[in-house]
Amino acid sequence: MSGSFLTIISIVLLVFILIFFMMFMKYIGMWISAKLSNVDIGFFQLFFMQLRRVPPQIIVNSLITATKAGLQVSRNDLEAHYLAGGKINNVINALISADKANIPLTFKEATAIDLAGRDVLQAVQMCVNPKVIESPPVTAVAKDGIQLITRARVTVRANIKQFVGGAGEETVLARIGEGIVTSIGSAESHKTVMENPDTISKLVLHKGLDSGTAFEILSIDIADIDVGKNIGAYLQMDQANADKNIAQAKAEERRAMAIALEHEMKAKAQESRAKVIDAEAQIPLAIAEAFRSGKLGIMDYYKMENVKADTKMRDSLADENKSTAAE
Repeated sequence: MSGSFLTIISIVLLVFILIFFMMFMKYIGMWISAKLSNVDIGFFQLFFMQLRRVPPQIIVNSLITATKAGLQVSRNDLEAHYLAGGKINNVINALISADKANIPLTFKEATAIDLAGRDVLQAVQMCVNPKVIESPPVTAVAKDGIQLITRARVTVRANIKQFVGGAGEETVLARIGEGIVTSIGSAESHKTVMENPDTISKLVLHKGLDSGTAFEILSIDIADIDVGKNIGAYLQMDQANADKNIAQAKAEERRAMAIALEHEMKAKAQESRAKVIDAEAQIPLAIAEAFRSGKLGIMDYYKMENVKADTKMRDSLADENKSTAAE
């Protein structure tokens, strides 16, 4: 029993010795490199980093790089940033670049930019080396109705203080397009814009379009201006066609009303003629009734017929005189 117990203890001790030896061989090189670089880190801290799922190699290399560059960065901060999903190498390189270029950038600001999903190293490089952004074609119309198609080149520099929460390139380009449209639209003639394209740049720059963005606009250069369509002429033609169609519609409406009125008058005339015919048809009956009642005698009837005959004769003589005069 005692022999078996001693055997187990021996095996356990051997396992511990092997683990220590493997750990020693794995971390001794990193620990020596850290000590030679004046990085204060314990040997067993490297092992504990591995247990916390933090790669010791990345942390040690970052600490050595920062120390050699004269930066003070703590191991706990680097581990916290790694566990938060940050890119430690980018942060350290950005801090070194900012320090060499005299750009104020703290470790907290750098990690915030990195965790926000933006490339902090690229932001620092853009501060040192400004970036040129090509704007898409911007179409605007001057007051004389001529369309101008403008392309601009925008030189921007990263604004580290507003890189977190600041608007990106799309917002800057949208604001520049708005400024170009406003500038061209306020010009009396497209020729004025063609002669002095720098007026567009000056007007757009004075608007402070980079406020609230992650960039600082250094310059706006008009790369190209093309003359487009005569929008004013097209609008006048469209307005003239619209006025013509309205006038035709109103004339057609008046014509329809006149035709309706004519039909109505014809209907009334036919109705009047029908009433006259009906009244004339009642005359013989009235005469017969007058004979029966004794109100009309035979002599009176003859006199009435003579008057009618005389009237017809006079009408025929008048018609003959009219035709003779016309000839």
